[in-house]
Amino acid sequence: MPKLSLYNRDGEQVEEIELNDGLFSAPLKQGALHQTAVSQAARRRLGTASTKDRSEVRGGGAKPWPQKGTGRARHGSTRSPLWAGGGVTFGPQPRDYNPKVPKKMRRAALKSALSDKVNEGKMVIIDDYAIDTPQTKKMVLLLENLKVSGGALIVLDQPDLNIIKAARNLPRVKTVIARQLNVLDILTYNYLVMNKTALQQVEEVFGG
Repeated sequence: MPKLSLYNRDGEQVEEIELNDGLFSAPLKQGALHQTAVSQAARRRLGTASTKDRSEVRGGGAKPWPQKGTGRARHGSTRSPLWAGGGVTFGPQPRDYNPKVPKKMRRAALKSALSDKVNEGKMVIIDDYAIDTPQTKKMVLLLENLKVSGGALIVLDQPDLNIIKAARNLPRVKTVIARQLNVLDILTYNYLVMNKTALQQVEEVFGG
């Protein structure tokens, strides 16, 4: 059963805690990680790109000039894709980017991502964030005390506006609720930081 040190906000080790073996000692499954991460990234796309074809563009009802006798090419409408202001041929249409990934694969990918963070020493457990005012410098100091660099995903047990506001101005720091923890965020950020209560929630929700 893997163990991690529990730190206070000053970066001092308070105790050592045991982690859920099935959740934090899982084998690395690169295929599941890749498919799950790609699926989550695709699902974040809006899919609202839209163009009009020649039947949807306004105007073009009259033939621009006679079929014969002008010496010019034959045209039936100014809304043809050949004309400026005309329709678009095979342009993008609204669509749903939502590749399906089996639930078991998503669960296996999450366990792989969490286990990999533990193996690399990139997972930090803190007893309490103790940020009582929404100041960015307090979050910076906290991460420095924990020796966290290169970006961090801050996991909360419940929404805390002081922590969220203190972290949102940092370009490589993101906050997320324990129940919303996902593979793409874990892979995106260098360190995974969570408080003791959030760790318990993660083990309850995903440890089955």
